Amino acid sequence: MTQVDSPQVATPRRPQAAQEEELYGLLAEFEDVPAVKSAAHALKRAGYRYFEVYSPFPIHGLDHDLDIQPTILPWLVLGGGLAGCVGGLALTIWTMAVDYPYLISGKPFNSLPAWIPIVFECTVLCSALTAVFGMLLLNQLPLLAHPLLKVSRFRRVTDDRFFIGVLKRDKLFDAERTAAFLRKQGASAVELVSL
Repeated sequence: MTQVDSPQVATPRRPQAAQEEELYGLLAEFEDVPAVKSAAHALKRAGYRYFEVYSPFPIHGLDHDLDIQPTILPWLVLGGGLAGCVGGLALTIWTMAVDYPYLISGKPFNSLPAWIPIVFECTVLCSALTAVFGMLLLNQLPLLAHPLLKVSRFRRVTDDRFFIGVLKRDKLFDAERTAAFLRKQGASAVELVSL
């Protein structure tokens, strides 16, 4: 991490190739919601695609600028629920009518009303497990370490500061030009973040 307060980005004394490999991106600090919203909007208009906004609370209207797409998690949960329903139905049919038929008060072996609690519970169980593990998988969790956690000023993101992180993998990323662009958008500080 190198703090960038001058128009030029300070570079470490390592060779350029080593610096490029270890660079995660840039982190810009903003002091209020209008500034960070304006900067996010400007980044999108400029063509940047790989950037994130970090704030202590949700900011209405940023979804469009961040190109947040709807998640497929509801479809995964539906699939898990249907699999649980079919699995619960197959389980009860197999155990009650095929493997161990047990005559209870002259009722038929394949009695659907008796199976409803098992089918319902299997549906709920598989849906819940799919929701939990699907969310973890789609969010790439657990993430035990993140490069931004090395930046001391980033600790204020849970309190009263707003940050934009521009990733190095963005095709428009250039440390000096991107830092200058973020400063022009009102960033109070811009830092290089290393892996």
